[in-house]
Amino acid sequence: MTTSSVGFAPMVSPLLADLFASHRTHLLSVAYRLTGSVGDAEEAVQESWLHLAGVHQSEIDELSVWLVGEVSGICLDHLRNAATRRETYAGQWLPEPIVSVAGRPRELDALVGADGSRLAAMVGLDALTPPQRVALVLHDMLGMAFDRIAEILGVSADAASEFVAQARSAEVAEPVAGDEHDRTLGRLLAALAADDPAAVVATVHPRASFTVDSGTETGVAVEGQQPVADLLIARWREHDLTPGLEFALVAVNGRSGLISLDPNSPFGRPVRILGFTVEDDMIRAVYDFANPRKLSGARP
Repeated sequence: MTTSSVGFAPMVSPLLADLFASHRTHLLSVAYRLTGSVGDAEEAVQESWLHLAGVHQSEIDELSVWLVGEVSGICLDHLRNAATRRETYAGQWLPEPIVSVAGRPRELDALVGADGSRLAAMVGLDALTPPQRVALVLHDMLGMAFDRIAEILGVSADAASEFVAQARSAEVAEPVAGDEHDRTLGRLLAALAADDPAAVVATVHPRASFTVDSGTETGVAVEGQQPVADLLIARWREHDLTPGLEFALVAVNGRSGLISLDPNSPFGRPVRILGFTVEDDMIRAVYDFANPRKLSGARP
């Protein structure tokens, strides 16, 4: 690439580090949506820093665009490797959730500030092919032109446009407002606390789904109002019967959900996270994260 008319002044290491740091959160947000993994996102951003440190400033037109391109290419490789890992993954696969606790802001919280990072959207992205996912995120999240996306993917601009069209054809439920989500979850929790199975069923959507990602063969996916209600009741009773184990209300990818912590861990190690999608004032989807390797986004 050639330098812009403004260009960059010669950058010493501290200045380069400061410039990169100013873009880090945005890069993490892009990388998380591209990979669905906190660890992979952080690794991709760190790798982009190593690439930047080895590039001459004359090769960069605009730093933010260059960094997004680097991160996207790295994430594309991660996605292809993840597809291979998924072939041997036991049970159901879900993207990593990010847990936010009121009053304890963290860098990760900024990654799920937009509707495109809600659980339903992340699950929808996870069902796409790597090129479709990269093209959709870069075009819809960043408004990147098709010719630039094509350059990253190594395809034509027409092919990049087609990837976006294919990705958009997948149905993803639009997230409801936060207060509607909270009211619906509140009704469910009240019914569970009252041990009222009929009231629990009444809060569950007729086309509801419940997906358990445990990293083992016990990971399952069920559909239907009664089966989902039964699993919710089972999870709640399981915690009631385990000394010291209970659910706490947190934000999971920006919407209210539940987390349970290991009572024997001095740092409160998470053992299960439940995320929810709401539709028509009922619970439409439940995402049950029980694989410890998928809980890095719940770190203190």
